[in-house]
Amino acid sequence: MNDITDGQGGQHAELLGAMTLYPVPESVSRARRWFRKFIAPYNPACSLDDCVLMISELVTNAIVYGQADDEWLVRVEWFREGTALRVEVHNPGFPANVRMRRPGANDAHGRGLLLVDALAHSWHAGPSRLGGTAVSFVVADAWPS
Repeated sequence: MNDITDGQGGQHAELLGAMTLYPVPESVSRARRWFRKFIAPYNPACSLDDCVLMISELVTNAIVYGQADDEWLVRVEWFREGTALRVEVHNPGFPANVRMRRPGANDAHGRGLLLVDALAHSWHAGPSRLGGTAVSFVVADAWPS
C-alpha cells in the first residue's frame, strides 16, 4: 500500500484502506460493513467491534455536522503506524466545532466522542488536509510487534 507521512508529527503510516461516502444516514452502516471487509486481510488483533463503533460515531458526526455550499462527501481512511491503527474521518465542517459533550442522562444525543474517548488510545480533531475537519482515533497495539 501507500506509505505516507501524516500531519501530526511526521510519523510514517501505511494506508490500508479508504472509502468515500455520501452524507446520508445509510452511509453509517456502509462504513461499518466496508471497514470490516477491507481490514480483515490485515488480521488486526484489536477489537473490530470497538473500531466499528467508533467509526459509526465519527461518520454520524461528520454527516450531521459537515457543511458545504456545494455537494460534499465524507472520507474515511485507515492506516497502520507500527503496531497501531489510526482511522481518520474527513468532512467539510469547521474544526473549531468538534468538542466532547457532557450529555445528561435523558439526552438522546451527544455521546459519540465520549465513546471514542473511552475506547481509543487517543483521538484528535483538527483541520483536514482535504479541507474542512478531520477527526481521528488511534488503537494502540492493533497488531503484535
